[in-house]
Amino acid sequence: MQNTENSPAMLMQFAKWPQPGRVKTRLIPALGIDGALQAHVTLSLEVLDNLCATGYDVSFWWDRPLEQPPEYASSLLANIEGAGLQQYFQQGDDLGERMFRALTQGIETYAKAVVIGSDCPSVDPGYVRSAIVALDHADVVLGPSDDGGYVLIGVRKLTADALAGIDWGTPRVLEQTLARMEAAGLSVYVLEPRWDVDEPEDWERFRRMVGER
Repeated sequence: MQNTENSPAMLMQFAKWPQPGRVKTRLIPALGIDGALQAHVTLSLEVLDNLCATGYDVSFWWDRPLEQPPEYASSLLANIEGAGLQQYFQQGDDLGERMFRALTQGIETYAKAVVIGSDCPSVDPGYVRSAIVALDHADVVLGPSDDGGYVLIGVRKLTADALAGIDWGTPRVLEQTLARMEAAGLSVYVLEPRWDVDEPEDWERFRRMVGER
């Protein structure tokens, strides 16, 4: 919900539009196309619940606009709308530009803005709150992931080149981002690592976390 008078931060959940064959593709060999799609929806809902539990304002950012919502995304869309969240579409040629534009929009209204991916169920409310607190003393906060990227990026200040020239989707993402931030003169606080869901073993880890068998 939107309550800028009381919330010092905007949390932005990034997600791919739920279409069969284009989400959680590395899970398709184990789960099939429909199973990977359902995993994407399930993970997105888990992250959404975590973010809404923080007490901060939350918005939802799709990777592309579609005119007609698909039936298989009905539960996710119903939860987004039921929570009264604003929905936006990411803008930019790569992930760095899309995050830069969203974060910049966020700090135009809020003191702090944070982007979290929809495949990061380990980003619990306490972890998000730690990121917000860290931004009292740093320009940028990063939550590293086990695969060399990060599950969360938060800012109170950002420059146009700070997220440019990153080899997205590679194990060097965190390393390159830290170098770009240093070159841009931005102070960075790095949280403890968390995990996201890319591979079948990650999905099994998530199922164990929520008590499934």
